[in-house]
Amino acid sequence: MRLSLIVAAVFVLAQTTVAAAERPLTVFAASSMSEAMGAIGEAFEAENGVPVTFSFAGTGTLARQIEAGAPADVFVSADTLWMGYLTDRGAVQTESETVIASNRIVLAGALDSEPLDLSADAVAARLGDGRLAIADPDTVPAGRYGKAGLTALGLWPLVESRLAPMENVRVALAAAARGDTPLALVYATDAAIEPNVRVLAELPAESHPKIEYPAALTTGANHPQAAAFLSFLLGPEAVKILRSFGFVTHKEE
Repeated sequence: MRLSLIVAAVFVLAQTTVAAAERPLTVFAASSMSEAMGAIGEAFEAENGVPVTFSFAGTGTLARQIEAGAPADVFVSADTLWMGYLTDRGAVQTESETVIASNRIVLAGALDSEPLDLSADAVAARLGDGRLAIADPDTVPAGRYGKAGLTALGLWPLVESRLAPMENVRVALAAAARGDTPLALVYATDAAIEPNVRVLAELPAESHPKIEYPAALTTGANHPQAAAFLSFLLGPEAVKILRSFGFVTHKEE
């Protein structure tokens, strides 16, 4: 009788392990990484046979979902502050955290727009009666970087009352692409994939904190390939993909 119970338990455990391996690996990632992560997920599945499901949104939104128990295996943040937020709450495996890429902040506008000088007069003239689309600077990394950069350049007092805050950087980009706003403060990688905008100016790197994308396993990660995916993000195939979308990496291809 005891032997039959042991055999049954082993069978159930084996079936559970197989089921876990066959279900999609779930990755929560910043919206600015949508295309790059999608391509990386396809490459990982082709190499390992494991499908990857992504949830893309503003980093703050994702972090709060993970804090609330959302079933994510891996978290890719657009800044270290939100990763630290989850670390403080025990929601990610701190020892697994690693930076996979960096980025730049730019002002983007319509295709027929002229390059923009980062002076108060030039920015005011370009805005006219319009607004500056920006990811919410209170909660979204892109907006936070942008605010820091504009503050360092002495431009924040000029634009603060003329903002169009958005839920994430992609929504801000779409506003400029549609012509709803004359300017949008976005990542360089976002502007690069949107055919209806062009980069008008780049904020100096020294004007804002370094833009880093840390990734980590969540505390609730239970997919057997979660750690393998995190390692894949640092490998030559992922590095090649990230660079092809304009991200800066410091790993060898």
